[in-house]
Amino acid sequence: MKCKMIGVCDIVSEKLSILKDFPLLAMRIILAYGFWKPGMMKWKDIDSIASWFESMDYPLPLLNAYAAATTEVAGAILLLFGFAARLISIPLMVIMLVAIFTVHGANGFEAGNNGYEIPLYYLIMLFTITIYGGGRISVEGILRKLSK
Repeated sequence: MKCKMIGVCDIVSEKLSILKDFPLLAMRIILAYGFWKPGMMKWKDIDSIASWFESMDYPLPLLNAYAAATTEVAGAILLLFGFAARLISIPLMVIMLVAIFTVHGANGFEAGNNGYEIPLYYLIMLFTITIYGGGRISVEGILRKLSK
């Protein structure tokens, strides 16, 4: 006996499949916006960021400040356009893990208390992009379509 509800779910799923790239686009845009400002803020005052990193006992604080700033700005650009989205998501996930464990973790979950809520959301979105890629609505998606 076939379950009618599964058949209905299959029909709905098939109809919605044409929209499957829109959530990936939305995640890329939100992440690009979320990484651009902190990355630019780091670049504008890299010495203060290095001092802050040093106060948290980061190894090689100036080098890590430059690495974080560069990764965040490059990540914002690559995610926005959807080029090498899988590749840039990996170092951005590392940045989010470091942020969770060194800055936000002790403050609990809630974003209002500077907790790890937002970095965790970013981490989950970045993981999704790492697995699924940037989608068809991206520079990479367009290049793939043109190369067929």
